[in-house]
Amino acid sequence: MALLRILLVCVVWLGVATQGTVADPLPRARPGAEGVSVAKLAALDAHFQAYVDKGMLAGATTLVARHGKVIHFAHYGMLNKAAGVPMTDDAIFRIYSMTKPITGVALMMLYEEGRFKLSDPVSKYLPEFAHARVYKATDKDGTVETVAADRPITILDLMRHTAGLTYGVFGNTPVDKLYRANGVTDFNQTLGQWTKKIAAEPLLYQPGKRWVYSFAVDVQGRLVEVLSGMTLDQFFKKRIFEPLGMKDTGFAATGDRAARLAEIYAVDAKTHALAAYRGNLYQDFTKQPVLFSGGGGLVSTAADYWRFCQMLLNGGELNGVRLLKPATVRLMATNHLPEGLKGIHEGKAGLGFGLDFAVVKDPGKQGHGARKGEFFWGGMANTIFWIDPKSDLIAIMMTNVLPSDVYPLRDDMRQYVYDALEPATATAR
Repeated sequence: MALLRILLVCVVWLGVATQGTVADPLPRARPGAEGVSVAKLAALDAHFQAYVDKGMLAGATTLVARHGKVIHFAHYGMLNKAAGVPMTDDAIFRIYSMTKPITGVALMMLYEEGRFKLSDPVSKYLPEFAHARVYKATDKDGTVETVAADRPITILDLMRHTAGLTYGVFGNTPVDKLYRANGVTDFNQTLGQWTKKIAAEPLLYQPGKRWVYSFAVDVQGRLVEVLSGMTLDQFFKKRIFEPLGMKDTGFAATGDRAARLAEIYAVDAKTHALAAYRGNLYQDFTKQPVLFSGGGGLVSTAADYWRFCQMLLNGGELNGVRLLKPATVRLMATNHLPEGLKGIHEGKAGLGFGLDFAVVKDPGKQGHGARKGEFFWGGMANTIFWIDPKSDLIAIMMTNVLPSDVYPLRDDMRQYVYDALEPATATAR
């Protein structure tokens, strides 16, 4: 049966590659023409279909592009199991932290316009961050002791997660607890109101001393608003989504698009059963939010996100539309963490961090066929993308299941994609 499935998928792929693109504007090519094995991509299909068949996933989509052409685009399972709605290529997913690179691009567009320098203090544009304090201890009576920050938080600190901020919803440090107690994790407020609240809390550590994943990109979103004079949703739409043709990407899937929003599921820790998620982190993405989260607020499709990724792989341009200069994209995809800095797996995973992307420094430590210089990120609900300049390759997986890393989906995707590259074409033309 496995062999039959692979053969059938191969036939389907050959047929898709020869069809016209009137209904599907994505540039398509046969995998073999771009140095990728049809049979091994079919094995990727079979692997992720098995997750669905076993009841581990409700549904997913996977997309692989090489040399600017989409060579694999598949969907599996159901968009909504209870409603009996099958998954489709144009399904809309909650991409959570895959929002972050989009916010980074928005900010760097303003950087190219001379609106700021990476070394600028954040307080130059957001005065509420002046005179930052750093957590020291909590006294027996509950009084929080702080010390002055050694130096101001810079915009570079925000973009590489060394600002001293934390996330509030994932950790349990004293500062995380303060975030929860004082409304920092409440998104029923405007971005301007929220930024003042987080700025009022002590930092978890001295700026520049650690890498800690945090609300830093949400603060970047507020910077975009202040520097551009536009709300974050307006900037994204007018300056990024419309120019790139990302018609299904935004802070909500409203109107007719709501029917294409994939249900979000969670795996029960005890029973391992899959059920629709309505826990504390649930957000109704069929309604416009009050706060536009640059750190995790967008929904998108695999095809839309490919357009964003291809723009970056092309050096900031897609179909004649240029958002960034090639030098700026290289700057974003370059590791900016000082050697020996604690955080991001303490160096064990061979990763550095650029400007809102993780960057592969040591492929041997990262494993799964990763290439040096690859840059990537993922979302809380197990979405993933990566851009590999050396192989001229983009890979995207969209699904909506919690908790993060409940299955090795991201590692699986990397393994199957790189296994499909033909040895003679493993680097770009």
